[in-house]
Amino acid sequence: MPSYNVHEAKSNFSKLMKQAEQGEEVIVMRDGEPVVKLVRCPTARRKKVQLGWAAAETRETPGWEKPMIDAEVDAWLGGK
Repeated sequence: MPSYNVHEAKSNFSKLMKQAEQGEEVIVMRDGEPVVKLVRCPTARRKKVQLGWAAAETRETPGWEKPMIDAEVDAWLGGK
């Protein structure tokens, strides 16, 4: 696990980020004492969203686009 002092870390931050992205832990030290550990964030990679994943879950009832009659509205609302 490589360690760098604050000045080195500031000067090479992009390099240290690449190391962390590759799974390496990087320690930043102040006055010879470890202060910060730079590690890859577990949510850094975005998952691809699959569109249409629920397409098979929907069922269209024939005539769904037609307005309900009063009796259907009352039954749907439970007599309210």
